Amino acid sequence: MDLKLTDQRFVVCGASSGFGEAIARQILQEGAYVVLVARRGDMLRDKFSHFKEQTEIIEGSLIYSETLDKIEKSVKAEETHGIVLNAGGPPTGTPLETNMDDWDSSWQLVMRWKVDLALRLAPYFKQKEYGRMVFIESQSVKQPLPSLALSNSFRAGVVGFVKSLALEVAKSGVTANVLAPGSHETPAIERVIEKNRGSLNISFEEAKEEMEENIPVGRMGKAEEFASLVAWLLSPHAGYVTGQTISHDGGSIKGLFG
Repeated sequence: MDLKLTDQRFVVCGASSGFGEAIARQILQEGAYVVLVARRGDMLRDKFSHFKEQTEIIEGSLIYSETLDKIEKSVKAEETHGIVLNAGGPPTGTPLETNMDDWDSSWQLVMRWKVDLALRLAPYFKQKEYGRMVFIESQSVKQPLPSLALSNSFRAGVVGFVKSLALEVAKSGVTANVLAPGSHETPAIERVIEKNRGSLNISFEEAKEEMEENIPVGRMGKAEEFASLVAWLLSPHAGYVTGQTISHDGGSIKGLFG
């Protein structure tokens, strides 16, 4: 399928590794121009050296207004068609293993910057009468995970925000959706495996194998598989899909609407 992304322009947050890197590569290969955002600018320049003519780099942490200012300026400087709001998750832990400092910092890391950036850019897309906004969250928004209390809470809050935003901008040709990935072969999953390993007093590989045994397809997903779904949601083909939270989890969610 031709996704019709050639010469379209997108912002991809958290593009230096994991899902962000895979998404950026996917849409670059489709002919898009991508504004790459991450704290590690040198890593972006190294990993995307073959796409110099198709990329712009914004270096900085997404929790800082200065970085969001740069993204907003870039979006409004040249016609932009969409954004992927993606970043790392908060520390692992059950509710009783957290403290209020954890909650304050996780609000900043997981939710606050996404609301801030969306409120800055949604009026721009609305004025242009076209835009794609994709928020990368976690399967924990549909089925809370015992060791991810902070993620369970704030990512669910993002879903509520996105659903509300999607309804407000839908008639303007702007879509807003959430993707809820399960376990994938990315650096982020290593934190969860390490947490499980410590709790069960087993090796890292044993903990990984146990996780995979609980996934119906019998393996973890690949970032490239996930990125192909994101690319479609960013495309003109996805204009009738908005306000949705879509799982990419190998069948892990047990509910009827997983």
